[in-house]
Amino acid sequence: MIIAAGLSPAWQQVLVFDEIAVGEVNRAAEAVWCASGKVLNVSRAILLLGADGQTVCPIGGRPGDAIRDEFLADGIAACWISTDVPTRVCTTVVERASGCVTEFVENATAISADELSAFEAAYAEALREVSGEESAAASVAVLTGSLPEIEGQGKPVGLYRRLLADGPRAILDVRGPELHEALQERPLLVKPNRHELASTVGRPLPDDAAVWGAMRELNAAGAEWVLVTAGAGEVFLSSQTAAWTFVPPRVPVVNPIGCGDCLAAGIAVAISEGADMADAVRFGLGAAADNVGQLLPARLDRDRANRHAQAVTVKSR
Repeated sequence: MIIAAGLSPAWQQVLVFDEIAVGEVNRAAEAVWCASGKVLNVSRAILLLGADGQTVCPIGGRPGDAIRDEFLADGIAACWISTDVPTRVCTTVVERASGCVTEFVENATAISADELSAFEAAYAEALREVSGEESAAASVAVLTGSLPEIEGQGKPVGLYRRLLADGPRAILDVRGPELHEALQERPLLVKPNRHELASTVGRPLPDDAAVWGAMRELNAAGAEWVLVTAGAGEVFLSSQTAAWTFVPPRVPVVNPIGCGDCLAAGIAVAISEGADMADAVRFGLGAAADNVGQLLPARLDRDRANRHAQAVTVKSR
């Protein structure tokens, strides 16, 4: 069982244009809606890659109702925490002529302290359910996404640290102060991109050597593995004793939104099936490569992901 938990879901509009004229009226060639945001993308990817999952996430308002209906129709298991404020709405704009994809992101609205407590209680219940299963040894948690404000209290930077305590092996797609806090609980893997890594260590990382140095800092602070992405570029993986470089396959780009989420989901699925970390990252990159060729995020196929994974170049450093 893989638990996907996060506080920043979204109801996503995707608009496709043949060409965009800035400052003019533009009519979309295609318009679709879907559940999205990091935690929901991870949840869908886990299911389509063939693993059992459980989503723990707050939703509210009409966007929340739409998310709930979509997950129910698609058979994606979820424990929803109802919020007084509506779930945010985000928009992706795809221009076919240039291949440019632009994302318009609404920040997550503040939630109440009671809603946060309900989220933590739901996550604890999901852990209890996992611990009672025969497959508990193969359980993994993916904790992902930015943190909203808690009404009158600021951001709950200690949340992920609390969720990690006594939990299963965890993959963290977070950054900054909340990542620093979580390192105290020695997560299995943290996966910032280069910009997020620089933000976390508080300094520019102008070259590969600086990136490797910052990764080692996170290893020393508690992360068993650190994975750093750079868009379509090379991906670095480090522990305190090993280092790997991965070159993802080149694939036609339709919409890259959600690739990092599919990477996290693919790693979690492979780890739950007994893969070592290097092989898990390779499979995760195959899942990300499959995602980039789809219009909607996390619409994966395991056979395609496996084929893409075979095209990943892996080098020990």
